[in-house]
Amino acid sequence: MGSDTAPPCPRPAFVLHDHRRPRPHFDLRLEQDGVLRSWAVPRGLPDKPGENRLAIAVPDHDLDHLRYEDEHKSIADIGWWEEHDRTPRRFIFTLHGRHDDVRYVLIDTGSDWLLRRTNTQVPADG
Repeated sequence: MGSDTAPPCPRPAFVLHDHRRPRPHFDLRLEQDGVLRSWAVPRGLPDKPGENRLAIAVPDHDLDHLRYEDEHKSIADIGWWEEHDRTPRRFIFTLHGRHDDVRYVLIDTGSDWLLRRTNTQVPADG
């Protein structure tokens, strides 16, 4: 995306917050149905294809949280996201952030979620 401006509609927005309290973690927030669906990701987003991270579903947030920062929370990345496929237990999506486009899958394990960076990534030309 390359800038700090909010993504234009109709593309749904995402934000990744670097949250330092109560313990350091990241919050992944995806705009959907007028709210930000949110997951706490204790170790941050996976860096390598095939890598998994625990993602804990937390309560939805209002859309004004897209820009929210304070002394304990900063925006690590922001942009828009697109969904590629969804079933009741998982969905595949790409985050189009400030610096790159990365494809992930969120898998509902029944108790928590698993965030996986997919082996197949977005081509360099988008």
